[in-house]
Amino acid sequence: MADRPYTLLSCSVSIDGYIGNAASRLLLSNDDDFDRVDAVRASCDAILVGAATVRIDNPRLVVRSQDRRAERAARGLAPSPMKVTVTRRAELDARADFFTAGDTEKIVYCASPRVVDARARLGPVATVVDGGHTIEMRTLITDLAGRGVERLMVEGGGKVHTQFLTDDLADELQLVVAPVFVGDSQAPRFVRDGVFPWNSGRRATLADVRRIGDVVLLRYALSPRFRTD
Repeated sequence: MADRPYTLLSCSVSIDGYIGNAASRLLLSNDDDFDRVDAVRASCDAILVGAATVRIDNPRLVVRSQDRRAERAARGLAPSPMKVTVTRRAELDARADFFTAGDTEKIVYCASPRVVDARARLGPVATVVDGGHTIEMRTLITDLAGRGVERLMVEGGGKVHTQFLTDDLADELQLVVAPVFVGDSQAPRFVRDGVFPWNSGRRATLADVRRIGDVVLLRYALSPRFRTD
């Protein structure tokens, strides 16, 4: 077993690089691309999002296609991948769709000072894991590998994407660009400030470009483990 899962980052952005409005969810993609994302989800063992994404977007993070759920079940898997989130403050609502939607395992990696509180509130709906005083993504995904996760999909938000990229833990980036502008500097961006391995001296490898209706999918190979499947 590998020491960490194959990790792909998935994100939709506006032309000016934003992933949402300042305080609300913004749907940037289209139906055909949502179906593509559903297929990617079905191919993974786990999906990870940050706590802010759980609070603001209230995502279900389940495989929507009945055929894809059936195909997973035929392979002895849960209909949808494991759902994973990471939180420092544990300010999560046990009634959120992240916890209530889908018959699959939910894991919350929580900073040590808030673990007791998180287990009291979320214990009935999720497995709460003590992630240490400072949660390191490398430690987190090593733990996921030990839980049988071989393919991990990271769906944001910006803080989580930044941590995976600056720590050089991503094997692939699937970035969809939508034909809209947000134009609000207070809105969340794809990534935050950081020192990234890819820069003017080390350019990321563009592996594929695909037009999907009115959006464009850019697929980048970020490590030698990149797979075209």
